[in-house]
Amino acid sequence: MAALPRLCVDVSLASVIGIGAELMYYTFVGSPIGQLLLAGEDDALSILAFQSGPKARGADTHWERDDERFAEAGRQLAEYFAGKRRQFELPLAPSGTPFQLSVYEALARVPYGETVSYLDLAKEIGNPKAVRAVGGANGANPLAIVLPCHRVIGSSGSLTGFGGGLDVKRFLLELETNNSGLFAS
Repeated sequence: MAALPRLCVDVSLASVIGIGAELMYYTFVGSPIGQLLLAGEDDALSILAFQSGPKARGADTHWERDDERFAEAGRQLAEYFAGKRRQFELPLAPSGTPFQLSVYEALARVPYGETVSYLDLAKEIGNPKAVRAVGGANGANPLAIVLPCHRVIGSSGSLTGFGGGLDVKRFLLELETNNSGLFAS
């Protein structure tokens, strides 16, 4: 996976009310964990969100529905849930601060079927004292599953918060564990 672009969110009044902002497109795709919201500008995916759970998100009223725009993302997600895809090959455009984007880049390097702790992730970005900030960035990840924040666990090995809920996190980890062994499909 190519390195993610270094982006910084500009929260000016113009961007909040949509002046000069690109049109956001969205669609929903079904999955074993419920409907997922896919959204972005042009063809780059900016949001992959859950429709239920602690960080449930729906489409904004000014977005335009386009079910074909993210068909490839939907196809790759279906392959992932079928145990046939371990890495996503999609154009991504996550938003965030430079620090958050560095965490997202590190998330993208966590191998399929493996887990890391928040401390491991903090060390990976070169800032081992930023464990809580890494947790905050992980929780703000706009591209769940594709940038695999579900692979981050507590240093004790415990499951910690997840935008789709702990049952969904457990499901995703079990899916990957069951499909990552020597005899996996």
